[in-house]
Amino acid sequence: MDWDKLRIFHAVADAGSLTHAGDVLHLSQSAVSRQVRALEDALGTTLFHRHARGLILTEQGEMLFEATKAMNRKLDTTAARIRDSEEHVFGELKVTTPVGFGTLWLVPRLSKLYTRYPDLKIDLLLEERVLDLPMREADVAIRMKEPSQADLIRRRLLNIRMRLYATQDYLDRVGTPRQLTDLAPHRLICQNPQTPQVSAGAALTQTLLGQPVSSTLMVNNYFGVLQGVLNHVGIGVLPDYLTTDFPHLVRVLPQIESNEVPVFLAFPEELRSSRRVAAFRDFVLEELQELRRTSGE
Repeated sequence: MDWDKLRIFHAVADAGSLTHAGDVLHLSQSAVSRQVRALEDALGTTLFHRHARGLILTEQGEMLFEATKAMNRKLDTTAARIRDSEEHVFGELKVTTPVGFGTLWLVPRLSKLYTRYPDLKIDLLLEERVLDLPMREADVAIRMKEPSQADLIRRRLLNIRMRLYATQDYLDRVGTPRQLTDLAPHRLICQNPQTPQVSAGAALTQTLLGQPVSSTLMVNNYFGVLQGVLNHVGIGVLPDYLTTDFPHLVRVLPQIESNEVPVFLAFPEELRSSRRVAAFRDFVLEELQELRRTSGE
């Protein structure tokens, strides 16, 4: 089968248009069309339904598109391995983390990683949705639960808990609660239990919202919760790894905390030899070791 025709077919299927595919490939629409028709003739089947709104893959076209997508992924992985070297780490690394961990812990530390590897290009995807690593939606993931896929290399990084924090200024103004019922005059800052988050955090928040607090501020990520706490708005539910970077935060109701949440780093088996992945993994482990040392764990 002609590799060049497959490349052109893949671009057309991905774009859904001969014109757009031609733009990507730097070919004329007629040249793209001829190559697609030649491939259809060679296979003895129709790969696209053609209509005024564009091109739609036939059942046979869908099968071939799945095959070309898999080929592209393999080629990208091979190219990444070729580009990696023992002495020099460079190129793009796609990393996904939950919003809170990414914004509050990882991003503030990345300057150290870039100092070590100035040619590294990180594409950081901050979202609660679990991306599909074997399908290469990301190269590396940091997740707040153990990955379920069998074809992933995973490493447990640390365990965290959600706890209650406030500033001393806020507590001096409103008072320091000693037990749950003392929350009545306070404003609770938290994520809505329905917001995508770890179940342990949602369960703690649900318990706290069951108390007769005078006011609430709900934010859909921990970065927003932290900003509310730092600006003396109220008492916030936050992950405990923040205390190293924000040592002036005061823990409130120390007997109240969430269940333990495991944090894992994972990446596909096929990236085991990637220098970029290894560099990122080792950097995260070094920073977490420093976190444990600083916090006295």
